[in-house]
Amino acid sequence: PPPTGASPGSGALNPFDRRLKRKQKNWAALQAEPAKCDYLREEVGGRIADRVFDITRTFPLALDVGSGRGYIAQHLTKETVEKLVQVDIAENALKNAVESEIPTVRVVADEEFLPFKENTFDLVVSSLRLPITKPCPVCALQIHQVLKPDGVFIGAMFGGDTLYELRCSLQLAELEREGGFSPHVSPFTAVADLGHLLSRAGFNTLTVDTDEIQVNYPGLFEVMEDLQGKYILYGNINVFNVFCMGESNCSWNRKPLLHRETMLAAAAIYQEMYGNSDGSVPATFQIYYMIGWKYHESQAKPAQRGSATVSFGDLAKIEGLLKRGKK
Repeated sequence: PPPTGASPGSGALNPFDRRLKRKQKNWAALQAEPAKCDYLREEVGGRIADRVFDITRTFPLALDVGSGRGYIAQHLTKETVEKLVQVDIAENALKNAVESEIPTVRVVADEEFLPFKENTFDLVVSSLRLPITKPCPVCALQIHQVLKPDGVFIGAMFGGDTLYELRCSLQLAELEREGGFSPHVSPFTAVADLGHLLSRAGFNTLTVDTDEIQVNYPGLFEVMEDLQGKYILYGNINVFNVFCMGESNCSWNRKPLLHRETMLAAAAIYQEMYGNSDGSVPATFQIYYMIGWKYHESQAKPAQRGSATVSFGDLAKIEGLLKRGKK
């Protein structure tokens, strides 16, 4: 069986507590109104499905890594994907999965330890669930391994500027009230590192693009209620998540409590620095979308260096040539 966690002493190698993450995901999946916190995954799942539709082929067997309740599957059709395997570390998420017209098999497994043979899937998708951080490139390696040659991986993950308004407000408030700050946010991957990680895993013909989704809230406490699925206005507030909506930050060096005075100061800073004219505050979610292919000899190859017949210096003459052609 795959390891479910690591000892605190191993935090330098693995910044995530996998056992805690599994408990958090199971807890989040049992909430009475999952759609209240899942709107972002629903939106990103639809955008990933659009990228699948852009590829003009039918995929006999696809894998959804960290599928949750099926945020991508509900947007796909059986004409595009003939059979789908959904994998998630939380069994409660799979039990409450949204129905899809695609024949589906659900497997409880850690996303970092995929229990599939090499060259199995024609398509692998993942929406906001991949821990592809600097210390954890193993996910990309395993996805590449389970893909068939000429198979494609399409995924999305939170970018480095996600919730920068909240992070800045908390850090300034902690510096002012407590003389220092500790991380309350799971680490994110920089876009420059993402392409490098995918390339190291063996993917080629890479495409990486970014998008931002901005959501307005009445204030900082509503932002945290949405992130954690739990709102405590007075007293201490437990650590919260920004890595996956409805779950909590699971870094080993997380700080267990935030003082009430610090939270009130952070709310005031948030409103002063980023507040909208109508009194609301924005929260920005940066999304990285990535597409990578597993090598196959039939794929198009770049031309050899020096084989070009047109110089880039001639591009400036194109407008004049077009005008001359019209005359």
